[in-house]
Amino acid sequence: MEVEIPPQFKLNGHRYSNEELKEVAYSLIKEGEDFEKEIGDFLLDWLSPDSELTVRTSGSTGIPIGVALKKQHMINSAKVTGEYFGLEPGDRVLLCLSAGYIAGKMMLVRAMVLGLEIDFVAPTSGPLDGVTESYKFCAMVPLQLESSINRLNQIETVIVGGAPVSLQLRNLIKPSSTKVFETYGMTETITHVAVRPLNYADTRSDHYAFKILPDISISQDDRKCLVINAPNISDEPVFTNDIVELISDKEFLWLGRYDNVINSGGIKLIPEHIERKLSLLIKSRFFVSALPDEKLGQKLVLVVEGEEIEGLQELILKSDLKKYELPKEIYYVPAFKNTANGKIVREKSLSMIKS
Repeated sequence: MEVEIPPQFKLNGHRYSNEELKEVAYSLIKEGEDFEKEIGDFLLDWLSPDSELTVRTSGSTGIPIGVALKKQHMINSAKVTGEYFGLEPGDRVLLCLSAGYIAGKMMLVRAMVLGLEIDFVAPTSGPLDGVTESYKFCAMVPLQLESSINRLNQIETVIVGGAPVSLQLRNLIKPSSTKVFETYGMTETITHVAVRPLNYADTRSDHYAFKILPDISISQDDRKCLVINAPNISDEPVFTNDIVELISDKEFLWLGRYDNVINSGGIKLIPEHIERKLSLLIKSRFFVSALPDEKLGQKLVLVVEGEEIEGLQELILKSDLKKYELPKEIYYVPAFKNTANGKIVREKSLSMIKS
């Protein structure tokens, strides 16, 4: 399908017709930096007559795979996002994520579908460094959001996804006038299908609900994992590996990944639940995982990135962690293994202490 670009659309301050945009894409591929080549590749895919395109997953929970997505579904997703966040033709938005993955691609799609003026910068950890303009809307990962605290007022609304947002980061953004939303979604759902505000409304609770977007319904499978039925963006229900608690037919609490559940001495532990408690104590990046244990089968361990934290063991013992939630060992590694868009790859990072 050929998608006509609305006249209000601008890329880095310039208007382009479909044909002109193809020439820009070729130029980015031929002469641009790696992140610009990814933008060029996607623009050509979007402007092609094909009705589908293939998007690779991040690989944070397994081997990256290609997912075929219908362009019409991507258009539908862009329109829902535009309506939910009040995006109007001519609004300025910023792309600071890699266009190699769905979150970055959808920023471009929203601009081309809704007639937005989109600027792009390199997808670094500090995306607003050197940026002087103001924007209506931007998508970031938590690391970028944390690095942008002092410049956040340049953006009216920020959505953040790709990894859970820590309590420490939520506290950092509370004084900001920028509205920040955490999103829930994945490649198969064409980015977010649910959101929750992080720094306004009732965000006092440590663990509060995601609210699904319009025209979506949710349920659980026999593992207590979320099932998403969204006919406007997926022909089939999406069965996730995310353990949730359903609050209503429109709201859910995200508890953790089924893939990460630890069985320690017959007790099932959800790492993300323990990590939320530990996030009050640890400023460095970290995660909890399991190593083989003769007695328990699996023993709970804490893996911290960077320098050793003096007195951490004592702090953990005084925390509100239950006895079976206490890590049996604490390990430190210089730097975690990450996906290209900044997610921690737990298994690969854990293997650094196994060897």
